Amino acid sequence: MTTLTNVPVPRASRDLTVAYLGELLFNAGFIDERQRADVDAADRQFRLQARASKLRTEDEASPIRVLMAMNLTDASGNGTRIDDFLIARLIAEDAHLPFFKIDPLKLDVAMIEAKISRPFARRHKMVPVAVRDGKLVVAVVNPFDHVAVDSYRPMAKQELDLVVSSESDVMGVINEQYGFRASVTKAERDLTKGALDLTNLEQYVKLKSGAEIETSDAHIVNAVDFLLQHAFDSRASDIHIEPKREHATIRFRIDGVLHEIQRVPKLVNLAITSRLKTMCRMDIAEKRRPQDGRIKTEREGKEVELRVSTLPTAFGEKVVMRIFDPEVLIRDLGGLGFYEDELKTFADWIKRPHGIILVTGPTGSGKTVTLYSALKSLASPEINITTIEDPIEMVSDEFNQTSVQNKIGITFASALRTILRQDPDIIMVGEIRDAETAQNAVQAALTGHLVFSTLHTNDASTSITRLVDLGIQPFLISSTLIGAMAQRLVRKICQDCRTNRPLSVEEASMLNLQAPAGKRIIVKEGSGCIRCRNTGYYGRTGIFEILPVDNSIRDLVDRGEDFLKIKEMAIKRGMRTLRQSALRKLAEGLTTFEEVVRVTGL
Repeated sequence: MTTLTNVPVPRASRDLTVAYLGELLFNAGFIDERQRADVDAADRQFRLQARASKLRTEDEASPIRVLMAMNLTDASGNGTRIDDFLIARLIAEDAHLPFFKIDPLKLDVAMIEAKISRPFARRHKMVPVAVRDGKLVVAVVNPFDHVAVDSYRPMAKQELDLVVSSESDVMGVINEQYGFRASVTKAERDLTKGALDLTNLEQYVKLKSGAEIETSDAHIVNAVDFLLQHAFDSRASDIHIEPKREHATIRFRIDGVLHEIQRVPKLVNLAITSRLKTMCRMDIAEKRRPQDGRIKTEREGKEVELRVSTLPTAFGEKVVMRIFDPEVLIRDLGGLGFYEDELKTFADWIKRPHGIILVTGPTGSGKTVTLYSALKSLASPEINITTIEDPIEMVSDEFNQTSVQNKIGITFASALRTILRQDPDIIMVGEIRDAETAQNAVQAALTGHLVFSTLHTNDASTSITRLVDLGIQPFLISSTLIGAMAQRLVRKICQDCRTNRPLSVEEASMLNLQAPAGKRIIVKEGSGCIRCRNTGYYGRTGIFEILPVDNSIRDLVDRGEDFLKIKEMAIKRGMRTLRQSALRKLAEGLTTFEEVVRVTGL
């Protein structure tokens, strides 16, 4: 964070145009003559659109956004994408003002709310970020807009210190943080008014009713809406709301990794939890037992489903919401990360009339996405597809879905027995956990059904020995198992900030790689940018270990050979292991060394 003492006086007023930004980049050596000519052409087009009033949205009307859309890279040839943080630093330098990186968690929301209205902040892209030495520190995108600053000065009723921040930071505070945290602050203020001060035994305060606090508080409703919108915008797959001793922490799982997003007062967290429980029809009075529920909402005209789970902890109820976006959960098989030969093999499997297909891997490895996508590709009016899940991940009207309910005796095994009397063509069993479910799945395959299921094993070959452990005779396995596939998900490098880096000798040896004499192995990594929220990663892709059960594998299974012999034979027959698949993704610049090690181990 930049020190704000001895701040110089900013330069005279000038327009923040696309051409001006191009001039800054050119003078600093970040773009060459050809790129500058492209920027000038974009500036002319932008001005024409502005004069014709064809700019409809805030993003379209922003010169910085126009420049970002050009995807310019550093003229030095290192592949670094020019982002708005670099532009903000150059603007700050030209304006003789400090650059300021905003940390949303350190903002005083009450101060922001008191000092500036949200419409004014959005219109002029400025936001107060601190009070220092009696001065109000204001982060601006355009320090040359003196009309806006002069208009704001009497509103602030305080001497101003201007700093320059990136447009993404400023608008992020206004759009994502400001709305959510302002709602939290208002909710805390309102809820505190009704709180009982236990230190004053003579004081009597009228408390809000439970319904007033828990379900109808407008600020809590707004806070929950902002929270869900922020999660959707961040591509989060899960939202964790975790009560601590003094506050609650909100974390999003993005591309498989948790990131802390917010901290809220404990009193507000209680109300947020109650609001969420009300939305998914849980019992808000029951706080001692775990509960499950669902929320169905809409985003950009598409339905999105959230599966909500509560768990009593030492400091209150923890809430986890899993977000199911149909476009993420059910995809074309070609978009899952298969290589061409792998896709052909898997596509051949699912076209078989009967047999068992197993997908293995730990929780969070993408098994559900693979199975749903496979079922989606097979669904038609002529086929009866029935699933048994625990719980149903996402409701789809193309399948007949039933949920395990152990309390009333609906288990995987009992549901599978019943489904076999429902004239199914394809059955998906969420997980084979016990001997009875395994036996029923084998019987279903023997009687002419195609069965999909999952196992929690580390690799494909181990799934065969796991079925033996569950009491399935080897000859039944060899006659019904079409194939087993192990999978994992690795994070993909953000294409906007992808750069080269050499592997050290130690790193190369960890992966059993050896560079030619006098040379180093070059891989890719993400340096961090706006698009990937400075993580260096954007999205995930699958790595697969596909084991077809052919005659050579059947012979080993019938002889009762262990998984090591089966794996050895499969590799001889062309199977690519998870590590080999990950290394191929690394060589192609799709993922990083760190991801290969994290996902496949040392």
